[in-house]
Amino acid sequence: QVQLVESGGGSVQAGGSLRLSCVTPGFTYASNCVAWFRQVVGKEREVVASLFTGGGGTYYADSVKGRFTISQNKSRHTVYLQMDNLKPEDTAMYYCAADPGRLPPGPDWSPSAADFPEWGQGTQVTVSS
Repeated sequence: QVQLVESGGGSVQAGGSLRLSCVTPGFTYASNCVAWFRQVVGKEREVVASLFTGGGGTYYADSVKGRFTISQNKSRHTVYLQMDNLKPEDTAMYYCAADPGRLPPGPDWSPSAADFPEWGQGTQVTVSS
């Protein structure tokens, strides 16, 4: 089982930035999908961004394109979510998720929570207006 540990959440004003980190030790496959999801109480968990650790493209939700960037540092086994120009509607609990062994999909694939068996505990992001 993969243990995911998120950090970097906090409170910022609109227009500010935060960088979330997800430490992902323990992968045994060359290709793994790691994603960031977010959830507001009473709403479904929604995907924010994803990448494949062995390469193969990234995915961004339309609501964050141009503002958020997902990246990785392989030597540190860490996946980052750089969040710029934050808006109040970005306020949510942010979760890191992993699907070990997943290979890059076709161009029409979009990640969903059901695709990911491994989850972190979450880190809260609050954006005030």
